[in-house]
Amino acid sequence: MPFRNPLLERLRRKEAVYGLWVTLESASVTEIAATLGLGWIVVEMEHGHLDFREVMDHLRAARGSDTAVLVRVPGIQASAVKRVLDLGAHGVILPLVRGAEDVRRGLSYGRYPPEGIRGIGGERAVLWGLDFEGYLRDANRETMIVPLMETREAIAETDAILSVPGIEAIFFGPADLSASLGYTGQWEGTGVADRILDVRARAAARGIASGIMSRGLTDLIRRRDQGFHLIGLGSDTTLLIRSLRDALEAAAAARSSDERKAGDTRNPGVTP
Repeated sequence: MPFRNPLLERLRRKEAVYGLWVTLESASVTEIAATLGLGWIVVEMEHGHLDFREVMDHLRAARGSDTAVLVRVPGIQASAVKRVLDLGAHGVILPLVRGAEDVRRGLSYGRYPPEGIRGIGGERAVLWGLDFEGYLRDANRETMIVPLMETREAIAETDAILSVPGIEAIFFGPADLSASLGYTGQWEGTGVADRILDVRARAAARGIASGIMSRGLTDLIRRRDQGFHLIGLGSDTTLLIRSLRDALEAAAAARSSDERKAGDTRNPGVTP
């Protein structure tokens, strides 16, 4: 099978593509996402406990589907970028980007010569050596290197970052960006929402897609209408907690209603 990135195809058609942030080790999470037809997942390695073996499990769960698998690597390091790509990831998210040099460095780690310095290995991406020619032909074109815009410095260097050749998409981290601007603990501190929309518009003018996580169904539609094309439905844990909390609140409300009705039956009052 030729190596292709189904997410890139849809972004080039200017579609809004919905995805999931994966923080749990179970590959069943990715299998469910792929079965539901989500366009992408991001496997989280910067935070939490996931390792390379679990990344491989998630990649295997998505194999043969139209769900692209991106990996947020622990840092902008050659060893991390090349290892997740050798496992067969469709791309990487570069954390804590501060300027164009970080992006150029990350791109070089994810591109084979002459465009970069990625080494050639015989791992899963090349089908254990069975498809060297096909994968090496397609990989530079199909692999996404996505800067995460989550620092004050990255926002200040927006135009330089967007000018780096080979960038197909950027992704925003509102909480970290807010913290970088002095609003720690807020999703979008004062003025952060406007900065994000300004950068998104500048990216769109260059044909570069923008991604962001939504915080619920209303926010999801709002982000789509604002022109984002990579829209996260949430993380696996966030969605699980939200669903459980909604169910518990509904059950508690129903029990309170039943108790009130029972009380009314026991104390019907006196008819004058």
